[in-house]
Amino acid sequence: MFGRLAAYLDSIRARDPAPHSRAEILLYPGVWALGLHRVAHALYRRRLFFLARAVNHFARAWTAIDIHPGATIGRNFFIDHGFVVIGETAEIGDDVTIYQCVTLGGTSPDNGVAGKRHPTLADGVIIGSGAQVLGPILVGPRARVGANAVVTRDVPAGAVMVGIPARPTMVEGGAAETPSRFVPYGTPCSEMFDPATQKIEMMRCELESMRKRLDALLAERADDAAPHAERDRA
Repeated sequence: MFGRLAAYLDSIRARDPAPHSRAEILLYPGVWALGLHRVAHALYRRRLFFLARAVNHFARAWTAIDIHPGATIGRNFFIDHGFVVIGETAEIGDDVTIYQCVTLGGTSPDNGVAGKRHPTLADGVIIGSGAQVLGPILVGPRARVGANAVVTRDVPAGAVMVGIPARPTMVEGGAAETPSRFVPYGTPCSEMFDPATQKIEMMRCELESMRKRLDALLAERADDAAPHAERDRA
């Protein structure tokens, strides 16, 4: 047990240079939130839903991190700082890092039937601060989501996602970058806040919107022309 705890604390220290000892990491709200979630999740799997919610309620008040008892979380999960929300059907793999103010949110099915509503994060994923990952999507292994991005579609393995809506981009080698290198907050800050990069992303969004509108107009025109063509043939 102590060996596993030490390995977990060392995995956090490898991603965060701030602590000076393992003992200091034990005071991190993310560590407390994960530990209490393990208890809540065990109660949840035994269908002791009220007790699981009670543990979750205490953890949220104590750490400012809200992890639903039903969420499934792998090894070496690290929440740096707090104010994170993780939904009931979220699935998180091993060695995942999430920064502050992130939401792993769900969709509300129109028919009211519960199901997979929240994201799945594969091993080694990094989610930058303020990012929103929404719906039953898959974020592939070693993918990175930049700060404040909004992700609503599947993310390929190793991709770097930035913008609203989030799009893959090449950042210092992008997906080809060495997987062993840890990149805080998902993307290098110098690239993330480059005005030129942001302008290009906005232009791409506008271009895609115009393309969709043009496709809709062409389809509408084709539908209108079809009856006239049939009458001419008749």
